[in-house]
Amino acid sequence: MSTSSRYFITGAAGQLGRLVVAELARRAGPDSVTAIVRDPARAAGLFPNGVTVRAGDYDQPETLARALDGAERVLLISSNAIGARVAQHGHVIEAAKRAGVARLAYTSALRAGTSRLSVADEHRQTEALIVASGLAHTLLRNGWYHENYTASIPPALQHGALIGSAGQGRISSAARADYAEAAAIALLDDAAEDRVVHELAGDEAFTLADFAAELSRQTGRQIPYIDLPEADYRGALIGAGLPEPVADLLASSDAVAADGALFDAGRALSSLLGRPTTPVAQAITRALQG
Repeated sequence: MSTSSRYFITGAAGQLGRLVVAELARRAGPDSVTAIVRDPARAAGLFPNGVTVRAGDYDQPETLARALDGAERVLLISSNAIGARVAQHGHVIEAAKRAGVARLAYTSALRAGTSRLSVADEHRQTEALIVASGLAHTLLRNGWYHENYTASIPPALQHGALIGSAGQGRISSAARADYAEAAAIALLDDAAEDRVVHELAGDEAFTLADFAAELSRQTGRQIPYIDLPEADYRGALIGAGLPEPVADLLASSDAVAADGALFDAGRALSSLLGRPTTPVAQAITRALQG
């Protein structure tokens, strides 16, 4: 199996992966990019013309060995299979090591080494595997996405209130597209040191009360923020039809956000991008426009 591609993206069919592939194709040319997906047939039309598409499944190491053949730089996009991610990521890391890739980048979590977020432990373990591999690497420690909150707009409008459990905690989220662009820039960096860690978050911090106020301003409706105990918020999410693991993740994340787990003032993301990050007010506008 041969390809002229330099940049390989695993988990490329996801929302973040598609954006990274498009940004790399724009900056480096589509023929330099390989998108790795579980089912290439289902990925038809997802990527710019000229991007190579290969099959690779996090749960099937033999497919990853073939998928990464000839790779120079690889972006491992973290799996969404909470509880199984360390093993899945380990398969990619081992395949990258055997392929002799020059650099492995990984989408981790903000301050993964010390974070109290429930998702952080699997990221810590994955980072340890990457360090132990001996590969030159870039850790993209992404903060929360604006989209995590704009997804709450329809029910907030339906019920006349935004609910959560984050208290007055300030949240430095950024648009998914901001993190995707940063990943592309990091992967293209020819001068990167052997070990690079980027703590990435939005320039502006807001509370959920601030978010509700901006939503109210843009809609002309009074949409208050109602802060709930973590258990009550979890129950409300389950009652709304979310699977229990997702409800657990969202409720526990809000609870630690109340203590600053999602706040960061470093502006490393805008520094990497060379521009300000997308304001949350703009994300709300886009969500309302559909």
